[in-house]
Amino acid sequence: MRPLLEEWDRDLRSGDPLDFPGYAAALKDAPEESVRTGRTEHHVLVESRFDVFGGSMGVVAGEKISRAFDRAVELGLPVVCVTRSGGARMQEGMVALVQLGRTAASVERHRAAGLLSVVVHCSPTTGGVLASYGSLCQLRAVEDGAVIGFAGPRVVRETTGEPVGDTSHRASTAFEHGLVDNVLEPDEIDAWVDVALGLRAEPLEPRELPAAPADDTDDGDLSAWEEVLRARRPDRPSGIDVAAAICDSWTEVNGSDPTVRAGLATIDGRRVIVIAHDRHTGTGRPRPDGFQLARRAVTLADELRLPLVTLVDTPGADPSSASENDGIAREIAELYGAMAKLRSPSVSVCVGEGGSGGALALAWADRLLVQHHAVFSVIAPEGAAAILERDADKAPDTAGLLGLTSRELLDLGIADGLVDESAEGVRRAVVDALDSTVVGDRRRRADALSGRWLERT
Repeated sequence: MRPLLEEWDRDLRSGDPLDFPGYAAALKDAPEESVRTGRTEHHVLVESRFDVFGGSMGVVAGEKISRAFDRAVELGLPVVCVTRSGGARMQEGMVALVQLGRTAASVERHRAAGLLSVVVHCSPTTGGVLASYGSLCQLRAVEDGAVIGFAGPRVVRETTGEPVGDTSHRASTAFEHGLVDNVLEPDEIDAWVDVALGLRAEPLEPRELPAAPADDTDDGDLSAWEEVLRARRPDRPSGIDVAAAICDSWTEVNGSDPTVRAGLATIDGRRVIVIAHDRHTGTGRPRPDGFQLARRAVTLADELRLPLVTLVDTPGADPSSASENDGIAREIAELYGAMAKLRSPSVSVCVGEGGSGGALALAWADRLLVQHHAVFSVIAPEGAAAILERDADKAPDTAGLLGLTSRELLDLGIADGLVDESAEGVRRAVVDALDSTVVGDRRRRADALSGRWLERT
């Protein structure tokens, strides 16, 4: 961590509200409190000290944390938290427990000011610290090998009589379930924090896609069905591949559905939130947790007053029974709502296939751009043929009826512009759109195109 320019509130000491046996003497022997706070050149620091009462949160820790977040608001600075704690301090009873609510409220005041907070959970991080300010920070990492969980493993065993499973309380498990955004080795922590704060750049690693066919060409007009097939090709960069090409820096906002990726990124020196589909992973169809991640990223853009860029490429939302039971329709609807409430400008680029409502939820942006050989449709041609013709094999003929090509989308007023097929073309188009887009453009476009087709009798 960067050195403190000044440390705050070292003079605060706790009382003994419960006259807890031995606590007053232990307080006198303690070198200081369980949390250190202060400011560096670029951020405010809140750091746990596990050597003092196990890093537990008592009244002084709660006061120092709350003051630190409020001072960060006054200074207009982000907050970096480092947690090591067994939870709320038992020797102070409910006086300690109340600090969970106080610290959580202070994080919300900091968020409301449009400021970023990040946390690194070190070992152990459990109990009230994890269940309050520790989990409310907007970007979250955990040290590899750390014990992390609501209740410590020993508490779980002694209170429930059940052993803690092999996958419980692990850093890797928290990452797999989307509870944290990264798992870091100790020597990676400072770099991750700096990238998250925008103090250094770390690009998203590109991946290797299959080579394009030797006879690939953009010449000539393609039928609607041929455009669909082109948009679905395995060598075509999907949303996350385009993100790797156009973003200069990337801090992952992690979720448990690999078909949706999100990051706090930089494009041409501008901090943005990016959400990108990945059709080449699994089925390419987002599950409910994929839409939950997207909504988290939209909320982050709103809180930080950052522009939002979405890169759309999916055949549609996952229609499986599991997704139905987990509320896929509700999650899509919630994402539309989050996009509609977004107070910062948003730009969407369809870089492959836009499939139905599950794709449009991410494309519900102030500016919608479409690559020349991308498609966007009310339903996949196969689904339309199955409904209209009772024969999915008639999809090639049905595709031409759906107005799904980029030129048709532009002519209908669905799209605001066409983008060339190169990554550099997308970058230029996104930067230009961010310079000219204003909040509310999406509503004006949608109202205008709808008005074109209203007929009164």
